[in-house]
Amino acid sequence: MTLNGDNPFLNLNYEPALENLGEDYYDQVAAAQFPQHILRFRNDDLLTQLGLSSNDVDDRHFIEAFGKFQGIRPFLALRYHGYQFGQYNPSLGDGRGFLYGQVRGVDAELYDFGTKGSGVTPYSRGGDGRLTLKGGVREVLAAETLHRMGVKTSRCLSLVETGESLWRGDEPSPTRSSVMIRMSRSHIRFGTFERLYYIKRPDLIKKLLDFVIDIYYPKIDLKSPDCYSLFYQELVKRHAQLTAQWMAAGFCHGVLNTDNMSITGESFDYGPYAFIPTYDSSFTAAYFDYSKRYCYGNQSFIVRVNLEMLHLPLMTLISPKILETALNKFDDYYQTAYTQEMLKRLGLFGLVEDGKELVEVTVDALKKSQVGYHQFFLDLMTEINLGWWQNETTILENSNLDDIYWKNWRKIYSKTLSKISPEKLEQIRKTINQFNSQIPLLRPQIELVWEAIANEDNWQPFNELVNKIQVK
Repeated sequence: MTLNGDNPFLNLNYEPALENLGEDYYDQVAAAQFPQHILRFRNDDLLTQLGLSSNDVDDRHFIEAFGKFQGIRPFLALRYHGYQFGQYNPSLGDGRGFLYGQVRGVDAELYDFGTKGSGVTPYSRGGDGRLTLKGGVREVLAAETLHRMGVKTSRCLSLVETGESLWRGDEPSPTRSSVMIRMSRSHIRFGTFERLYYIKRPDLIKKLLDFVIDIYYPKIDLKSPDCYSLFYQELVKRHAQLTAQWMAAGFCHGVLNTDNMSITGESFDYGPYAFIPTYDSSFTAAYFDYSKRYCYGNQSFIVRVNLEMLHLPLMTLISPKILETALNKFDDYYQTAYTQEMLKRLGLFGLVEDGKELVEVTVDALKKSQVGYHQFFLDLMTEINLGWWQNETTILENSNLDDIYWKNWRKIYSKTLSKISPEKLEQIRKTINQFNSQIPLLRPQIELVWEAIANEDNWQPFNELVNKIQVK
């Protein structure tokens, strides 16, 4: 019998990687004790990444490890600051979560298990440290949809309902409670470095950056005199690519504060997110974003601003000129990545040398016609046929696309197809299917799923939606 019984999660080979950095970066905390534990979601798709199978893991294993928090691991509430809506806030940190542990995946990469809703920490700022069940449901759906569409994102490993009544200003209250486990590459944020600059600890900045490069940027040689500048160049590129993925997916994060920006270039922490119903640059996900600072069309600008804000702590190791030069490449990285990501959704990635004109015409038609953004790509997937190579008027002829806006698009799309062999039809279909969720995750659909849970405790619509999102 193993130390932690037969629970595969408790017997994973946890690595104290971040823990070994020392207590300047975190506080040890305890998990809350909950009156109830009902497993509402388990992500079996992630188990293989941990070297496990669904047959290895019972529901009780999820509950023991990620609801009751059994075992002897130290839990670490990470310290960080951040710019929130442009204003610096030195009172942040993990206020309702902690780093549960770090494990190697079968790909040899290091992954974090991070909690959300696991109780009060020194950074709760008077809050209860809990997560509403609706918030947990929404994060599961966001992460799985983004992953399905090829966005680099954290994912939820489990969601456990915890039997408490919570009061919130943005939900009908009392509302139900939950605790979630998020699996991601890292929970180190831009704000982690910003805090160290604020408290005037350049030594801790260097120590943390060495750790980040060693673990998450292994192609960079720490012995190289250019290692820190190479890191920032790659960080800029990763975030330009991530932003392009969001935009192509029609995703609006909602709150792009620097404490929500991962140092690995991964998307995470989904609060008031939304997917756009039609192409609208001014679409805003957060009801409290009155100035539209974080609207859909502003995301690339804001990510660039956040990268610039990171210059302050990084200037202790990298010259301002090098930082500025690297950041100036952001727009080019973004435009190149956005074209590639849109070509994936159009099914033509890897089949055309230059798809910039097609992407521009597609966006222009989507913007002017205001047809359903996600439905357009689904129609491409279901309607494409060999006749499109022979007669451009048949392209999406069943989709009721107004010729005023779509005539030029059909012409450019037809010209693009003419450069591709019709024998590539199945490859195009496969690419479209790979990068387009068959179920657009729009607000009304999320609300319908939640109403079934809230009014009838009916989880079937949620489970069916997750299954449809995950299917490929």
